[in-house]
Amino acid sequence: MSQAPLMLGVSGLRGITGQSLTPEVAERFARAFGVWLRSIRDEYSPDDYTPRVVVGRDGRAGGEIIAEAAIRGLLEAGCRVANVGVASTPSIGHHMRCSYHAGLVVTASHNPQEWNGLKCLLLDMGDLDVSAPSSATAQAIIEVFRAPPRDLGPPPEPPTREEVPGAAENHSGTVVVSLDKGTCDQIEQRRFHVVLDSVNASGAWCGRYLLEDLRCRLEHLNADPSGLFPHPPEPTRENLTSLCDAVRAHNADIGFAQDPDADRLAIVDERGHYIGEEYTLALAAESLLGVPRHSVPGRSSSPTDRLGEPGYTLVTNLSTSRMLDDLAARHGARVIRTPVGEANVVEAMKREKAAGANVVLGGEGNGGVIWPRVTYVRDSLSAMALVLALMARSGKTVSQLVADLPRYAIEKRKVDLARKEDAAPAIAKLKSFYSGTGVPPVSSSSTGVPPVGPQRIDLQDGIRIDFTTGPRAGKAWLHVRASNTEPIMRLIAEAPTEPDARAILDEAAAIIG
Repeated sequence: MSQAPLMLGVSGLRGITGQSLTPEVAERFARAFGVWLRSIRDEYSPDDYTPRVVVGRDGRAGGEIIAEAAIRGLLEAGCRVANVGVASTPSIGHHMRCSYHAGLVVTASHNPQEWNGLKCLLLDMGDLDVSAPSSATAQAIIEVFRAPPRDLGPPPEPPTREEVPGAAENHSGTVVVSLDKGTCDQIEQRRFHVVLDSVNASGAWCGRYLLEDLRCRLEHLNADPSGLFPHPPEPTRENLTSLCDAVRAHNADIGFAQDPDADRLAIVDERGHYIGEEYTLALAAESLLGVPRHSVPGRSSSPTDRLGEPGYTLVTNLSTSRMLDDLAARHGARVIRTPVGEANVVEAMKREKAAGANVVLGGEGNGGVIWPRVTYVRDSLSAMALVLALMARSGKTVSQLVADLPRYAIEKRKVDLARKEDAAPAIAKLKSFYSGTGVPPVSSSSTGVPPVGPQRIDLQDGIRIDFTTGPRAGKAWLHVRASNTEPIMRLIAEAPTEPDARAILDEAAAIIG
């Protein structure tokens, strides 16, 4: 039996292709998803129904076999399948709206070449929009996957398969019309020179359509259909040196980098400097929060983001920079924090909206922007459009816009885990040390920083410590949690400077032992 990890969680299923993730595993998971879809009932489908499911893949090499296996599993479960082929996760989510019950994306997102996975998307019949399943729903699907196979009998309509092109074009068109006409005209007039790195995956199609629709001058890197990543696919500083070089060589206004399923975006400024994924969400937030109150909200009649009204709400996870909190305070908005995971952010966005909040944006500090006017899925196209809109309206370069934002440094480390549960002792030690409720597990001299009273503790997802006393008060935080997608424990700290952030991680390492 393979010792390769098979990760099951709120982000779906991920594994090593041909080892922990075989065509048989993909077929079984897809069949379980289909069975779960057929077993649910709601006010819109009181009787048995035939689920309609969109299937697409992120384009990585070898994904065809997994996609075909997933389609077989859905057909076995009695679903009707629309195969859109290579398409980004947000393009598939957008394609689902109003016509399909669910989506199944063959993707491992930012994971390396040898990984692949299956990500579920669901149509919310309440607001006819799409999002990843909630934590409870994801667990219910996993339980069906782990249980003995169930036979629900023949569906009311026979299972069918059809090939459906056009997901990328439709998605990019919606992003364009979601901008107000004046801003769209300003972007087109500027004719921004853009370098886009699509890592030879699904973002190449939708990214090109969007930037050409906005009349940008495009230099497109890594846009072939091979599915072979030219560099590690996570859009981090060390992986984007070629993009930085290209921005300088072409004297471009901005560089964009997508991950394989194009739900994340990293940015390089006009000098060829990588500015960090955390700035993607911050710049998108400034683009929306900075719109003058009572301005025309756009060509879309959707009330999802009501830019002419006060009381904006932003939703993000516990690992995202406090830049967002500072921007919210600047514009009279508020920030809601959730556990890490797109589904958790979306669940909170919809909950706040249902309670009457003016939710204009959500997302995560990994470059994932959720603009509800377009879709409740992290979307690199929405992020590109909002950043270009901010540049066009302000007349500023990327480096000038970054200089206007609050300045912090984030440092990240990883620790390998055999099991997700193995993070629990480390979290318990950190809670004991920082809460002041018990004997610290290490002496103050061994950490280098004496305890200065209890800090604010959030246990929604691992442990987040917001420093509220001492020299770090209101300036720094630490988040330690087990990853949902990799067999690791993540340690993330933010502070005004890199040495400060590293010192917090060193302190945490000493406490954990």
